[in-house]
Amino acid sequence: MEDTRNTTGLDVLLEVWSRRKWLAILMFMGPLAASVSVAIALPYLYRSSATLLVERPEVAETFVKSSVTGELETRLHTISREILSRSRLQELITRFDLYPEFRKRATPEEVVERMRRDIHMEFMAAELQYGRGPTIAFTLSFRGRDPETVANVTNILASMFVEENVKIRERQASGTAEFLRAQLEEMKGKLDQEERRLGEFKESHIGELPEQMEANLATLQRLNTEMRLNKENQMRVLERLEREKLTRQLAQARASGADGNTPVSGGDGEALTARLSRLNQELTELRSRFSEKYPDVIRVKAEIAALEGQLSETKTDERAATNATAPANLSPPRHRKVRSEGEKELDALKEEEKTLRQSVATYQRRVELAPHREQEFQELSRDYKTMKELYNALLQRYQEALVAASMEQGQKGDQFRILDPAIPATSPSAPNRFRLLLIGLMLSGMLAAGVVKLAEHRDTSFHTVNELRDFAKVPVLVRIPRIVTKADIARRRWQFCLALLVLAILVVTTYHVAQGNEQLVWMLDWSRS
Repeated sequence: MEDTRNTTGLDVLLEVWSRRKWLAILMFMGPLAASVSVAIALPYLYRSSATLLVERPEVAETFVKSSVTGELETRLHTISREILSRSRLQELITRFDLYPEFRKRATPEEVVERMRRDIHMEFMAAELQYGRGPTIAFTLSFRGRDPETVANVTNILASMFVEENVKIRERQASGTAEFLRAQLEEMKGKLDQEERRLGEFKESHIGELPEQMEANLATLQRLNTEMRLNKENQMRVLERLEREKLTRQLAQARASGADGNTPVSGGDGEALTARLSRLNQELTELRSRFSEKYPDVIRVKAEIAALEGQLSETKTDERAATNATAPANLSPPRHRKVRSEGEKELDALKEEEKTLRQSVATYQRRVELAPHREQEFQELSRDYKTMKELYNALLQRYQEALVAASMEQGQKGDQFRILDPAIPATSPSAPNRFRLLLIGLMLSGMLAAGVVKLAEHRDTSFHTVNELRDFAKVPVLVRIPRIVTKADIARRRWQFCLALLVLAILVVTTYHVAQGNEQLVWMLDWSRS
């Protein structure tokens, strides 16, 4: 009989369900049973948290500047790396017997990495009007299977943070002070070297230093004055010696006249007058060329004065000549003595002049070298001043570092304080079994629908008259229903038993895998922060 009924979408779904119901049930029950098995077998994990408060320095930085620099977050990460090191976590794992089942099948490194994943930190910053403020606290959490153990481990980790922060700050403060001390010693050595160079320069160039310039000029002026006085003294001595020489010559002439019992003749007077004329002429020439202090000028003037005195004397009688003979005979020794004393005085003045000239040359050289020495002295002084400033700056920083280290030892700097210690959790934090079941139900439904749709898409057989009529374009005479034989029933039973067996194996396998599998809980815990 030909089927001419119109089919609706619901009819199509019912027909598909009638054909694929066992496949859909199997595809639906498999994932659902697995998700139920996983949700039941997964162990509960508990999380405990401890809140640590960051306490700011008790001493204001305007009074004591801390030598521990760097952002708090950076220091926290440094402390975290120290605490989450393999040695420390391995000690906690052994002490509290953490992850006993996982430790049987995993390496120590994997167990330590597992514990690192179970430890979580969250920073809490001050709320500012613009942007994020500085960190004022942070939360440290740990999760595991036993709530008491989890709380104890969390509190120990928090205590480690507090202790490690103190150690790091003291180590940084003392390290800064030690570094500055080494730098200070090195700088002091350089400063001492500059001081020695400056002292050696002053010692080797004494009298040529810039600050001695005024003293050198004053000494040079004094020496020039002494040289002028020495010249004047020499001129006076020369003048006296010339006068004595002329007097001695006159006495000798008188003595010669007395021995011959003849008075001084007019020829002698004419000779003296002629000599006086020549001396006046010579004096005129010398004055045109030299000053009055020139030695030859002084000598000629002395001779002129002596000749003029000689010509003024009157020689009237032999008695006067005779009376003049005795003194004349006695005068040569006295004149020789006076001449000897004058020459000694002149020699002393010349020796003094030589010494004065040497001193003038010395001080003149000092004055000439003063600009060059001043430049060298300024270079040395500049280097010394720069080194001194660096030394003073390092000394100040070293003293500040010592005070900062003392402050850190007294725990007056940034400190961590456990504000809220961890307590045993009353309810597990994972897994969320209801959510796992809901997800399993959704996945099972989607999987069943997808498999049925795929099976229908790959099925090329005709299941209704309309499908055959649309495909063949020929009249359909009769529709024969499906004939179920005993072999078909046996095959269906065998398939059903096989499906149940597969389902049971799937449930047992998933239960075995999920039982006590904390790592699977961690993977399925979407709420993990």
